[in-house]
Amino acid sequence: MSTFNGLEMAKRALFTQQSAIYTTGHNISNANTEGYTRQRVNFETTSAFPTGSRNRPEIPGQMGTGVKAGSVERIRDQFLDAQYRAENSKQGYWDTMSGAISRMEEVMNEPSESGLDNTMDKFWQSLQDLSVNPEDSGARSVVVQRGIAVSDTFNYLSDSLNTMKSDLESEINVTIEDANSIVRKINSINNQIKEVEPHGYQANDLYDERDRLIDELSGIVNVKVHRVESSDSAPDNAAGLSKIELVGDDGQSISKPPIYLVNPEADQQTQEIHLGESGSVDDLMVGDKEIPAISQSNGSLHALINAHGYEGQSENQLSFTRMLNDLDTMAKAFAEEFNKVHSEGYGLGDTTDNNFFGPEDSDALNAGSINVLQSIIDDPDLVAASSKEGAAGNGENALNLAAVSDSEIKNDEGEFVLGEKTSVTSFYESLIGSLGVTAQEANRMSENTNTLRTQVEENRQSVSSVSLDEEMSNMIKFQHAYNAAARSMTTVDEMIDRIINNMGLVGR
Repeated sequence: MSTFNGLEMAKRALFTQQSAIYTTGHNISNANTEGYTRQRVNFETTSAFPTGSRNRPEIPGQMGTGVKAGSVERIRDQFLDAQYRAENSKQGYWDTMSGAISRMEEVMNEPSESGLDNTMDKFWQSLQDLSVNPEDSGARSVVVQRGIAVSDTFNYLSDSLNTMKSDLESEINVTIEDANSIVRKINSINNQIKEVEPHGYQANDLYDERDRLIDELSGIVNVKVHRVESSDSAPDNAAGLSKIELVGDDGQSISKPPIYLVNPEADQQTQEIHLGESGSVDDLMVGDKEIPAISQSNGSLHALINAHGYEGQSENQLSFTRMLNDLDTMAKAFAEEFNKVHSEGYGLGDTTDNNFFGPEDSDALNAGSINVLQSIIDDPDLVAASSKEGAAGNGENALNLAAVSDSEIKNDEGEFVLGEKTSVTSFYESLIGSLGVTAQEANRMSENTNTLRTQVEENRQSVSSVSLDEEMSNMIKFQHAYNAAARSMTTVDEMIDRIINNMGLVGR
C-alpha cells in the first residue's frame, strides 16, 4: 500500500463529510419550502486493498481505503404518497361539494322571513282572511300583493340558482384548465429528468416539484402514479419518470385500455381533459376518449359536475339542475291548480273563468316566468273569492284557493304531478329537507376527509419533512467527522515529513 494512501483516505473523508454538510445546509435552507423532501448522503466504503489476484501483496488481510458519497437520496415513502393522494381526492370532492351545497342553502334561505315557505304561508293566510270578508277591497289587495311576493320569490330563486349554475360551469372550465396546466408541467419535468438520470444523477429537486404537482392534481381528479425508467444507465434508486393514470373512486382503471394523462412511453405524452362538442358538463373527454359522468373519479372536478347536474344523474343526487327542475315543477303545478280553482269562482262583478297566475302559455310556465297577471294587479275585484254567481259575500272559493296548499295535484290524465299524497307545501318541505340532509352530510364528509388527509400528511411529514433539530445535530456530527479527517491528514503529513526531511540525517 502506498505511503500516501493515508492522505488519500483523509481527503476522501474530508470531501464526503463536506458533501454531507452541504446537503444538511440544503435541507435547512428549504425547511419551509412547499413540497421539499429532506435529502441524505449515503456513505459507502471504498474498495478494500488489495483485490483478489495472483500478484497480490502478502499482507495479513484486506485494508480499508476510506469512504465516499455513494448517492444523495430523498427520504420519502411512496406508500404514504399514494395514500395521501387518495385522501386528497376525497377531500377535494367533499370540500367542493360542501361549498356548492352551502351556496344553494344561502339562496333558498330557509327557514327565514323572506323564504318561499314563509311567503307562501302569508299568501294562504291572506286568502283565508279574504274568505271572512270577500267584499273588502283591502283584503283583496293584500291577496294580490301576497301573490306577487310568491311569484317574485319563485323568480328570484330561479334566477339565483341559474346564475350559480352558470358560475359552476365557468368553475368547471377553470378547473379543467388548471388540471391540464398541471399535466403539462408534470410532462415538462419528466423530460428534464430524462436528461439528468442517464448521467448517473438523481434529480431530487425535480422529483420534489413533480410530486408537489401530482399532489395538486390529485385534489382535482383521482390519479394513480406508475414509475417508468428513464434510461438503462439511470441509477438503480432513481425515481424515474411518472406515468399518470386517471382512475375511478375505487382506484381502478375507468376504462380499457387505461386513460393516461401523462404517458412518457407514448408518442403523444399528454392527454388533456376537455368538454366535448356539445359543451355540456356531462360530455367530458380525455383526448379523444369520452368519460361518462357516472364513472368520473373523486376530486373537485367530479364534485363540480355533480353539483351542477347532468342528464342521467341519480335522483338521489342533489344538484342545481335538479333543484331548478323541482322548483319549475312545483311552480307550474301550483299555478295551474290555483288557476283551475280560481277560474271556477266569481269576482265582485260576477266575473269568472279568470286565471290568477301567468303566463297564459302553460308550456312557458316555470319558476322563472310565473307572475300575477296584470289584469288582476290592475283590478283586485277580479279575485274570485265567491263560489256562486251573484253572491259577492260568499267567500267559499277563497277557502278553496287556500286549500290548494294541501291538495294533491293531478294532471288531465289523472296522474299525480308532485307525487302521490304530496301537496305543494309538503313537496317544498321535502325539497328543503333533502337540501338540509345533503348539506349536513357534505359538511360531515368534508370534515372527516380533511381529518384523514391531515393524519396521512402528518405521517408523511414525519418521514419526509426537515427537522431543524435533527439537521443541526447532523451538522455537528459531520463537522466533528470533518475535523477528525483533517487531523488524520495532518498526522499523515507529519509522518511523511518525518520520513522525507528527517530520516537519513544521522552522521551528517
